[in-house]
Amino acid sequence: MAPSSEPLILEIGCSSGYMLMLARHRLPAARWIGSDYVRGPLEKLAGELPNVPLLHFDLRECPLPDNSVDAVLLLNVLEHIDDDAKAMRHVHRILRPGGLAVIEVPAGPDLYDVYDELLMHHRRYSAKGLRHLLRASGLEIARFSHLGTFIYPPFYVVKQWNKRHLSRAQAEQRRVVAREIRSTRSNPLLAALLGLELRLGRYVNWPFGIRCVAVARKPVGRA
Repeated sequence: MAPSSEPLILEIGCSSGYMLMLARHRLPAARWIGSDYVRGPLEKLAGELPNVPLLHFDLRECPLPDNSVDAVLLLNVLEHIDDDAKAMRHVHRILRPGGLAVIEVPAGPDLYDVYDELLMHHRRYSAKGLRHLLRASGLEIARFSHLGTFIYPPFYVVKQWNKRHLSRAQAEQRRVVAREIRSTRSNPLLAALLGLELRLGRYVNWPFGIRCVAVARKPVGRA
């Protein structure tokens, strides 16, 4: 992939393509690639985004060449990968010097509950743990914050309450998760709080929340 004046951005774990389509609308001058570990959503997405290359691969065995992309999006991906350190070494490898990785993961190891279990999360991250993971891969942290700070107290209570379902049958776990999704999907107060938090987040790095968000950079002059 030859260098270009148009940045090449790879979304890893693009799934249904919602974020990929939104990001393309926000950054129309960039060249985009979508990828996922699961093939089915990619096949469906190919019909909706015929002009966007879509790749099927496991990030732990990423086939892309060294120094080949300008930015990587990893939104709710790393928690699904058993060897996240190996995955992040590949992210460092494929980024061009000065390239960026934008990462979002669920926060709070002590919040792991039935919802995480059903979504096949290997872990939730502490801020310290995610920082260490990024630095160990060779990246420099440009910005680090959290999402869901305003709703953290009730979220914490619900997550602790839900831990009692971890030993139950999977069918019961699914009913619990489905009920919670319905109760929060159209909550106007929740939407208002998240909107306010995002607006203030332009000026504030939140110290805690339900998700960690990081922007990391591959140092210039380092392969």
